[in-house]
Amino acid sequence: MTTPTATTPTEPLLPVSVLTGFLGSGKTTLLNHLLNDAGMKDVLVLINEFGEIGLDHQLIASVDAEMVVLASGCLCCTIQSDLSKTLREMALKRVRGEVPAFRRVVIETTGLADPAPILHTLMQDPLVAAYYRLDGVVTCVDAVNGDRTLDAQIEAVKQAAVADRLVVTKTDVADPILLKGLEARLAALNPGAPRLYAAQGGISPDRLFDAGLYNPDTKSLDVRRWLQAEAYERHEDHDDDDHHGGHDHAHDDDHHHHDDVNRHDHRIQALCLTVDQPIEWDNFALWAQTLTSHRGDDMLRLKAILNVSGQDRPVVVHGVQHLFHPPVLLQAWPDEDRRSRVVMIVRDIPQAALEASLRTCLDTGEVSIPEKAAA
Repeated sequence: MTTPTATTPTEPLLPVSVLTGFLGSGKTTLLNHLLNDAGMKDVLVLINEFGEIGLDHQLIASVDAEMVVLASGCLCCTIQSDLSKTLREMALKRVRGEVPAFRRVVIETTGLADPAPILHTLMQDPLVAAYYRLDGVVTCVDAVNGDRTLDAQIEAVKQAAVADRLVVTKTDVADPILLKGLEARLAALNPGAPRLYAAQGGISPDRLFDAGLYNPDTKSLDVRRWLQAEAYERHEDHDDDDHHGGHDHAHDDDHHHHDDVNRHDHRIQALCLTVDQPIEWDNFALWAQTLTSHRGDDMLRLKAILNVSGQDRPVVVHGVQHLFHPPVLLQAWPDEDRRSRVVMIVRDIPQAALEASLRTCLDTGEVSIPEKAAA
């Protein structure tokens, strides 16, 4: 991991949001509503096939075989075999004035997709990074069948686990008790992602976007809003209460059902590691790099704000599985809290082992790789 570099927001890069969700999650319905919304003006939407979302009645102009402009002013383009190539070509067409000057990009994935490769493209391709920045992941979850899908499909669990926004769809036809159980499950799986609700796909675009580190309202880097560390800490406190009998669930049967060890998300844990004292950057970088080298497939997402020895400003780190963004040195701390906080969503890695591994490396510079959690 490279040495942190200072950053001052100037002309912002184009924000990219990834819209994902398993087959039948309502993603297509949501996208159709978005494409008809006036708030999607000056947005580029990259989709797999026009026919999948039924655009024919909305077209007002055909730019070429892979591109259309909608009445809302939104530009739609089909993804070619290489996402990097598509993003680079669209950026060049924008500069040349060959397409409308879009200000945001939404990438719609297939229902079976693991979003990690798309995030890697945005993080590691230097030509893409010259024009774009990752804003966030928006994941649709079906309120009617979401529980069963999460049970059956690990891809659906990963889509929900890495999300910055969770959109619960079909709430107008869902059983209220089942919906409450699904909400509890999603809160445990990804406590840092706000849960939004869309009946028949209707939701305002401004509720889905601007989830990244850069805050367009303040024209600054808003780490507190992006990190959501308090949500992870509240989640862990609630887990401690549960383990000590300090809970009062209205649906104990549902709660027991959601702790079923056969469920995919039993293997996934959301956690926050906190260090009170300033840390040595080289030791933290060694820990993060070694951990991702050995357990990268199980490190679904990592976000951190760090108090680094010798720095009076915080360092921000963001990683997805095997890959990290270059660390960023912020202009100032967001508040008086100077603790280092590392929020993680991991699979098959016990929290106690992660905590011990991090603290040992910070103290000694030696890394112990956490063992896989027992089934």
